[in-house]
Amino acid sequence: MTRSIRFVLLLLLLLPSLALAAPAPAPVEARVPFAPAPFIGSDGLHHLAYELHITNFYGDTGALQPQSLQVFADNAATSLLTLDGPALRGWVRPMPAEDVALSIAPGKRLVVFLWLSLPPGAPVPHTLRHHMLLGTEHHGNVLLDGASVQVNPAPVLAVGPPLQGGRWLAHEGPGAAQSHHWGSLVAVNGELTIPQRFALDLVGVDAQGRAVRPGTKDLQHTRHSDWVGYAAPVLAVADGIVRATRDGQPEHAPLTAQPEPSSLTADGLFGNYVVVEIAPDVFASYAHLRAGSVKVRPGQRIQRGQVLAQLGQSGNSAAPHLHFQLSNKATFEGSEGIPYVFQSFDDFGPESEAQLFGQGDAWKPGVAVPRDNQLPLNDIVIAFPPR
Repeated sequence: MTRSIRFVLLLLLLLPSLALAAPAPAPVEARVPFAPAPFIGSDGLHHLAYELHITNFYGDTGALQPQSLQVFADNAATSLLTLDGPALRGWVRPMPAEDVALSIAPGKRLVVFLWLSLPPGAPVPHTLRHHMLLGTEHHGNVLLDGASVQVNPAPVLAVGPPLQGGRWLAHEGPGAAQSHHWGSLVAVNGELTIPQRFALDLVGVDAQGRAVRPGTKDLQHTRHSDWVGYAAPVLAVADGIVRATRDGQPEHAPLTAQPEPSSLTADGLFGNYVVVEIAPDVFASYAHLRAGSVKVRPGQRIQRGQVLAQLGQSGNSAAPHLHFQLSNKATFEGSEGIPYVFQSFDDFGPESEAQLFGQGDAWKPGVAVPRDNQLPLNDIVIAFPPR
């Protein structure tokens, strides 16, 4: 018997055991509730941001331990994204305690926040599919293979600046899965959505990257007027129709403890606000506005660049800033946050929250880089063109 024949016979004998060793299909329900849409970030790359929901459905399965996740584009054999177990921990909700293994208990759901950055020049995928290897308590590994989702091909909206001139830290912005924006799932009246998926908190800063004016000695006892961005005019980013407003809500003292919101709605979170429909099923929300500053009313037609109100600190807000987002409904609850790009801004580079208050190494602004039709990513300092 030749060596090649012996090898073939040996392989035939091993095939049943190899088949038995392949992971069984995972006994889970997995889906992507809201299809991603591609946009260009301030790093110049196309990104897709979305969530994969995985539910351990059967009680007798026991806890499932996610081992790895791969995301594939269309029919490609090479993954766009690969996350091992430790890497997954930073991209899930609920996030496990530091000394607790990542797992999905029977009857529980894990939400994986996925941030895909496409290689330069790569085409935008039509569909995405997911492979997740999960360990079980008694039956080895199982494999989730599928959970396909079609990428939304519609181009994102390019909008004008919501603020004029100055410099602004784009805080808690896109790409930060553990932020209170993207990381906040809102369950209201049978719907689970993420209204703030692409929201920005725009905090005014001076040339040194400080949010509080020079000479302020006690950060815990500042006045609103001590903050660089306070009372700045808030502008309409596009022509549209005002769909909702609120004014007259009090402003909190900066950097003080906030009460629990009364509801997961615009009234419970936004304080004073304006919501404008700027395209069919596209709504721009401006929140935490200065009390008494709202200049528009529901039903009013407005034009891009029109002053809507002033930046303030009403609602669920720890410091003066403008909360800005686009979503697909006029209401906060039940809406999904959608991506957008600003037609023009300058990028001065990253800044940390500590540097915002003059702590740690001093912030050193980079050379202003003009950005066109891009979305500022998390914690970079930007400047919009003057009016």
